[in-house]
Amino acid sequence: MENPAGNTPQITAQAVPTLPATPTVVPAALRPQPYMRLQWNDSVTGAVGYLVVHTLRAGLATGGTRMRAGCTIGEVEDLARGMANKTATFDLPVGGAKGGIDFDPKDSRAAEVLERFCEAMRPWIDSHWVTAEDLGVPQHLIDEVFEKLGLGQSYHAAISRAADPAATLERVRNGLNAAVDGGFLLGDVIGGYGVAHACLAAAVSWGQSPAETTVAIQGVGTMGGAAAYYLHEAGMRVTTVADAAGTLHCADGLDIPALLDLRDGFGEIDRARLPDGVEQLPRTAILGAEVDILVPAAISYAITPDNSYDVRARVVVEAANAATTPEAEAMLAGRGIPVVPDFVANAGAVAWAWWLLLGWVDDTPENSFDRLRTIMHTKVAQLLAAWTERGVTPRDTGHRWADEPAPALAPVHIP
Repeated sequence: MENPAGNTPQITAQAVPTLPATPTVVPAALRPQPYMRLQWNDSVTGAVGYLVVHTLRAGLATGGTRMRAGCTIGEVEDLARGMANKTATFDLPVGGAKGGIDFDPKDSRAAEVLERFCEAMRPWIDSHWVTAEDLGVPQHLIDEVFEKLGLGQSYHAAISRAADPAATLERVRNGLNAAVDGGFLLGDVIGGYGVAHACLAAAVSWGQSPAETTVAIQGVGTMGGAAAYYLHEAGMRVTTVADAAGTLHCADGLDIPALLDLRDGFGEIDRARLPDGVEQLPRTAILGAEVDILVPAAISYAITPDNSYDVRARVVVEAANAATTPEAEAMLAGRGIPVVPDFVANAGAVAWAWWLLLGWVDDTPENSFDRLRTIMHTKVAQLLAAWTERGVTPRDTGHRWADEPAPALAPVHIP
């Protein structure tokens, strides 16, 4: 396939050996049907919303709510299945769900649409569904909606079960709003911190230092921006990033903090104020960046059979949910490129939220960072060891973990 950057200069990095030349590509197992699907139709705007509960454990399921034009029930169902995989993989005592709304989040009516969707889903969000931010829906907005509905905060279904709901709500709010270095809030960056350490764990598995490792990140919103920040802080060379407006590249490494300061509310970087030495390339050039690690952190289904041969990275680390289609992932595996799946790499946010609810972490950022870093490095090391030693894809290994979750034999205790 021709270079998607057209006649633009080729993005280069040091050559690296590929992983198994003849991997065992295990077909995806047949997944069970979701527990429940709901569709909502907005009579005011014509927006359509969906809730899919893939698994319900101890009466609870967890998963964010996204909004984007073109969102489909199939997409939400895939994401709900991914959430079920995340909760099982990280031994959380809840099931997996997802909400999705087919509407443009930049439309001035978006907040009203979200409020009507949540009102329609109130029987679930009041007692069973713990939701949070996702693509097109920032946490502050969904919390504002819950406040208007008299539900306090988007973790309401869990908080209402606590022995002391007021104390639990205070703990959650303090954790979400804890200040961390860089002028960020803990709740905004913990997911990207986990993605960054999934990348660092991959480099460790190769015996490669962060300074010797290059990375490209597609998307610099909440997840991608935080991942870029923590990789930059760790000394990894982030040479290439992309947003909706295009790809930015600097072979010596981008000044990530400076670029993040130029973002607007939709995660797009102001091109009029770019630092010197930053090359602007077409948006599709990000996938062809010759780096060690490619992090798709923007939209679902970003890597498809049509563009998978553009990928030159040594490993793909999924920061976006369902970033790689199954067919594209099989094609990458056939070329010796493993994919660290979303339900491991980007699960730090949901795992941390439940650790916070369960009282396992507090509003001290170091405690949360230490716990997530340790668990993420262990899991990614296991995934890549199975890949290099036996040719078993990381997703297949992860699915085996997810298919055998710890039993939820008693009600969830939330202190």
